[in-house]
Amino acid sequence: MKVKITSDQPKDDGRINVAVKDTISVNIVNSNLRKESISLNMRQALNGDYMIFDHNEIDIVVMTEKKKVVAFAKDVMSNVVYGAESRLMEHLRKVGIIEFDSIQGGNVYGSLEGKIHNSKELDEIKTTIYQISEWMKSEAPYLEATSGHDEEMQDELLHPDALNSTELGEVPHEEEKGSIKQHNLFAPYLYGRYTY
Repeated sequence: MKVKITSDQPKDDGRINVAVKDTISVNIVNSNLRKESISLNMRQALNGDYMIFDHNEIDIVVMTEKKKVVAFAKDVMSNVVYGAESRLMEHLRKVGIIEFDSIQGGNVYGSLEGKIHNSKELDEIKTTIYQISEWMKSEAPYLEATSGHDEEMQDELLHPDALNSTELGEVPHEEEKGSIKQHNLFAPYLYGRYTY
C-alpha cells in the first residue's frame, strides 16, 4: 500500500492533504518450485548407484535399482559409526524418504539400510540425495567438533605449552644411557665371554 502526503495549502492554514493509493499486486507462479544447488563428494558406480563420501565415519550408497539407502562403516565399526548410521536413517524416516519398517542391518557387517518409498510425483533418487545433503548440513557441527578435537590433541602432543614441557629441551644422544652397561660386561649366555 502506498501513501502519498502532499502539502498544497498555504503554510499558515495548517491543513495537509493525504492521498492513499491501493496498489497491491501479487504474482505467484508456483510456490513449491525453487532451485537448490548442493555439493557432495559423490561418485556413480558402474551399475548406476550413487556413493557419497562426505561423512568422516560412514559412506552412504543410494541404490538406484533396488531403491535402497545403505550406510557402511568407513574404517572400523564402533558406537560412533552406528550412531551416525542411525541418525541418517532416522532423518530419512522422519522426512518420508524411507519406509519406517524397512530399516535393518545390511548384509555387510556394521551396515544399516532402508527401502526408499515409491513416488508418483517426485524423482525418488534425486529427492533422497537432496535429503542426504540436508542431513550432512545438520551433521556439520559434529564433524567440525571432532576434527577440531583431533587437531587440538595432536597440537598439544607436538607443541606442548610451558606447563606440559620440561626445561631440558632437546636431550643430546649419548653413547651409553641408563644403568645397564652394554660393553665390558660379562655375559653368561655367551659361554663365559666378555662383550666388547
